[in-house]
Amino acid sequence: MSIEVKVPALPESVSEATVATWHKAAGDAVKRDETLVELETDKVMLEVPAPADGTLGEIKHAEGASVTADTVLALIEEGGAAAAPEPAPAAGKKEAAKEAAPAAEPEPAEADAPQSPAVRKLLSEHNLNAADIKGSGKGGRLTKADVEAHLEGGGEPAAAPEPAPAAKTEAAPQAAAGAREEQRVPMTRIRTRIAERLVEAQSTAAMLTTFNEVDLQAVGDLRKRYKETFEKEHGVKLGYMSFFVKAACEALKRFPVVNASIDGNDIVYHAYYDVGIAVSAPRGLVVPILRDADTLGFGEVEKRIGEFGQRARDNKLTMDELTGGTFSITNGGVFGSLVSTPILNPPQSAILGMHGINERPVVVDGEITIRPMMWLALTYDHRIIDGRDAVLFLRAIKDFLEDPAKLLLDI
Repeated sequence: MSIEVKVPALPESVSEATVATWHKAAGDAVKRDETLVELETDKVMLEVPAPADGTLGEIKHAEGASVTADTVLALIEEGGAAAAPEPAPAAGKKEAAKEAAPAAEPEPAEADAPQSPAVRKLLSEHNLNAADIKGSGKGGRLTKADVEAHLEGGGEPAAAPEPAPAAKTEAAPQAAAGAREEQRVPMTRIRTRIAERLVEAQSTAAMLTTFNEVDLQAVGDLRKRYKETFEKEHGVKLGYMSFFVKAACEALKRFPVVNASIDGNDIVYHAYYDVGIAVSAPRGLVVPILRDADTLGFGEVEKRIGEFGQRARDNKLTMDELTGGTFSITNGGVFGSLVSTPILNPPQSAILGMHGINERPVVVDGEITIRPMMWLALTYDHRIIDGRDAVLFLRAIKDFLEDPAKLLLDI
C-alpha cells in the first residue's frame, strides 16, 4: 500500500515553499516520524516526517522545486522497513565470513556527491570548497548541517591532503591565474524576503538615524564582579545584551511613541514590550522576539537570546517566535562594526544598533581617561517620531547603561 507524503499546512502569509534537502533517497527504508525532507519558506524551515514505516518510493519533487500546501512530495511503500543488521559472526567464523562476503563498493568522494541548493548557497556565501568538508550524508553527500558545523568550528577550509599522482590527472581543472569567473546562484526564499522587506522599509518609511556614544565601564565592572555568581545561579553567562534589552524597555516606557507603529492613518501605541533580537544564521538574518521583555530578569533574557541563537543555527525557529515585535535591537559589534545605520523592521518604528566596544580616551570629570566606549545608533520613522523624542530616547538608554543601578532600582 502506498502512502502519500504531503507538504504540511504552510504558515500564515506563506504561499509556497522550496524543497531544500532530501534526507532519504528512493529505495531507502524509513521509519515513522523520521525526517524525510526539509522545506524552505521565506521565514522558517519546515521538516516533513515520514507518516509510516516503509520504503521511500517515488520522489515527485526534487530539491529546488517549488511546492504548495498539500502537494504530494513522495510515496512510501508500507512494509519495507529496514531489516535488522546481521549479527556479528562468532570468533571462529570471522575469517570465513570475510571470504564469503563480496567486496564493498567504494563510496563516492565527497566532492563528487550531489549537493542541495542550500548547501551550494552556503558554500558560495562563505567561499568554501566542498572537498574540504567531510560529508555525513548518504554516499558521502555533503549536508547543510555539515557546512554549518564547519562554519561554527571556525569556517576556515581544512588543509586538503596531497592527492596521489594518479589522481592529479583526474582532478577538476583549476582556474588560471587572473581568470574572471562568475557563479550564478538563485536567491533562497528567506534572502528574497529579506530583500523585499528592506526595500519596503526604505520606500515607505521616513527613516532617520541619530547617534550617541556610551561609556560601558560600569556595566563591565558589574559583569566582572558578578559573572561567576550569575553563571552559577542562572546557568548562563552575563553578557551585554541583557543590559541593553532592559535599558531599551525602560526607555520605551518613557517614550511610548518609539514603541508605536503606523496602521493606515492611525498610530498604534503598544502597552507591551516585545523586543526583536537580530540573529545572524546560515540562511540569513532573522529577528526572533522576546515577548514581554520588560517582565524578564537578566538571567532569563540571556537564556532566551542564547536559545534563539542556537535555534537559528539549527533552523528550528518557529513562526510564532519570528512574528510581531514592537522594537528591535541589532548588534553589529559582534562582527567588529564601529558604526552603522540599521534599517527598520516594518511595521516597527525604531531599531537600536549596537556596535563594537573600543577603549579610547574620553574626558571624565575634567580629566582624560581610557574607557570602553560604544557608538549607539537609533534609526526611527520620522513620520511619527520627532527628532527630539528620538534623541532623548537614545540619551535615556545611554544614562541607564552608564548608571545600571537605575535599572535595578527602577528610577
